[in-house]
Amino acid sequence: MKIFSKIKNKAGKEKFSVGLDIGTASVKMAKLKLSENIPELCAFCLEPSQLDLAGVLKKLKSTYSLETVNISFTGPSTVTRYVNMPKMDYAEFKQALKFEAQKYIPFSASEVNLDGCILRDNLPDNKMLVLIAAVKKEAVEQRLKLLQEAGLSARAIDIDAVAITNGFSFTLAQDASLKQKACALLDIGASVASLAVLECGALVLSRDIHIAGNAITQKIMDIFGVDFKAAELLKIRPGAQDAAKLNAALESVMASLAGEIRTSFDYYESQSASTVSGIFLSGGAADFAGLKDNLANFLGIEVVPRDPLKGLRLAANIAPEALKGISGKLAVAMGLALRS
Repeated sequence: MKIFSKIKNKAGKEKFSVGLDIGTASVKMAKLKLSENIPELCAFCLEPSQLDLAGVLKKLKSTYSLETVNISFTGPSTVTRYVNMPKMDYAEFKQALKFEAQKYIPFSASEVNLDGCILRDNLPDNKMLVLIAAVKKEAVEQRLKLLQEAGLSARAIDIDAVAITNGFSFTLAQDASLKQKACALLDIGASVASLAVLECGALVLSRDIHIAGNAITQKIMDIFGVDFKAAELLKIRPGAQDAAKLNAALESVMASLAGEIRTSFDYYESQSASTVSGIFLSGGAADFAGLKDNLANFLGIEVVPRDPLKGLRLAANIAPEALKGISGKLAVAMGLALRS
């Protein structure tokens, strides 16, 4: 099964598109009603999934009348490489992909689902930038089996960084000025932070960083001597007397995360004439008090929270207040749903 290619649907063009982000700590879902103009958000949810993932998926299917969903992968089961290749048409690229991937993918071809896409075809010296992506077959098969047991099927498979970029393209369509500079998207989940660098609106670099929300929680557990649940509560609703200790915990983790991000930016900037101007922040960990400011201080650039739902129509049954504190966590799900 291909990663970026949409699975053909015998029913023809679908009226709805569903993005399902199955994370370490929770499942996020966004269901869009498609139209020629502006998509309409007609349902969304965020459900904890650590204890009964299969039960959560069955509940989502019945509650929101789901059938086909778009899903994505991140973490150790995925590998992405950004490669310059001689310019060629799409059919030629697909033929060359398997041979080119052997140079960059540290797994045998029999172990992975392999795919790729052309990101930019206007590089100097008649070159093009391509993304080569591989997901371990075992991970794909497990996920598809899980969906099948819940009565669901996958319509498309993506990579998290590509999904958040796809969602951001909707924002770019509303603000053309963002296309004039290089920027980064950072989606911080429980176990992985997905980083994507965009130049003139096009994805040029991405990576998974394994420093995320759980790392902050673990540091709080160490400093306060509390269990995971208590540390999570402290992270969300800290008391005034805890501020100094919490800031110390956050600073320690943010220094490590910022170091990884800076390494990625330095690599990108060594290959490009552009400089990353700022970060658009999303994900479940993005709301932690002080995270945005700490990251901005360490990196010396602007860090701005991103609302993945900005510019979308809301269905009549969805009040804007219902999305407060949730919309930023839907970046991957929204990017998947917008992949119509």
